[in-house]
Amino acid sequence: MEEERVDYVLVPLGLLIVGVYHAWLLVTIVRNPRRTVIGLNAESRHQWVHSLMTDPLKNGVLAVQTIRNNIMASTLLATTAITLSSLISVFVTVSTSSTGAASELVYGNQTAIITSIKYFAILVCFLVAFLCNVQSIRYYAHVSFLATLPTSKGKKDSIEYTARNLNRGSFFWSLGLRAFYLSFPLFLWIFGPIPMFVCCVMMSFILYFLDTTTSFTREMHCHSLKEETKPHDLESSVS
Repeated sequence: MEEERVDYVLVPLGLLIVGVYHAWLLVTIVRNPRRTVIGLNAESRHQWVHSLMTDPLKNGVLAVQTIRNNIMASTLLATTAITLSSLISVFVTVSTSSTGAASELVYGNQTAIITSIKYFAILVCFLVAFLCNVQSIRYYAHVSFLATLPTSKGKKDSIEYTARNLNRGSFFWSLGLRAFYLSFPLFLWIFGPIPMFVCCVMMSFILYFLDTTTSFTREMHCHSLKEETKPHDLESSVS
């Protein structure tokens, strides 16, 4: 196979592997959420909101501090993403004259169009990560107000709305993190399609173990949810 055509085979194949894995992950989250870490965390956040909003005045400080930590994490990732986007833009405009020295380290297509696509793909990943983290901050800030409303005490609709917005903010944070993950194989694509393809395979393999849960974890999670709901059931039966 010619060196210029390696990119047309390995790069789409690597992106297909990552895409198929995330499509499977999305279907699993919808159909069997407790099999994934994202699904378990969503249930835990839902239960956390219900437990705190039983008394917003008493638990308001704890709720605001916890949400503030999430806002700080999203702000850090958003700042990192926009900074890297700016650096890439500056690097592309400055390094147009130094392609000859770098071409000796690259095995694959080295045309100007492919090189521009490489940098543009990395730039898009960081911009998507920035936008997702900004949306995450938006939802977290909104939840910080909803979780401390005294009028929401005992109102199931208000509590469900707050929990739903908290999970949306966390989902946007996860999407921004996935955009950072995707930037790794795209960055290695600068050095050729073979490192990019290897990175896609290894990343999908590692993410599978990070995104899925074991039976032991699911049992512990279900047991903790049952233990937390027992006091509420007793209180409701007494009242």
